[in-house]
Amino acid sequence: MPAMDELARRRYEKLVDRLESQMRAALKPEYEGYYGQLILGADDLAEMGELKDVQRAAREAGRRLGWKTTTHLVGGRLFVLDEREVPEGIERLVGDAAAAAMDRFWEEGRRPRLT
Repeated sequence: MPAMDELARRRYEKLVDRLESQMRAALKPEYEGYYGQLILGADDLAEMGELKDVQRAAREAGRRLGWKTTTHLVGGRLFVLDEREVPEGIERLVGDAAAAAMDRFWEEGRRPRLT
């Protein structure tokens, strides 16, 4: 039985490492580690194992990154979010980026379509 415990521990650590890598890759450098999120679809979840184990591993991976990690299951997707308080400068930067994206969207909507 101890061999199974060791195998389960190694599997769990591998899952934590994998999630941490995905979470780190999803971060935007200009946000200095804030506004982290990872969305895992049903196929990802099925591949990774039991939901409770994936949630636990995601929280551990978040701790490694300094996140205040929460997980939410919505419509078969697992949302892993960093809910830390965001510094004002970063919050302003994100707001400006969102406003610029909305401006681009509206400008593209006004262009005549060539069909």
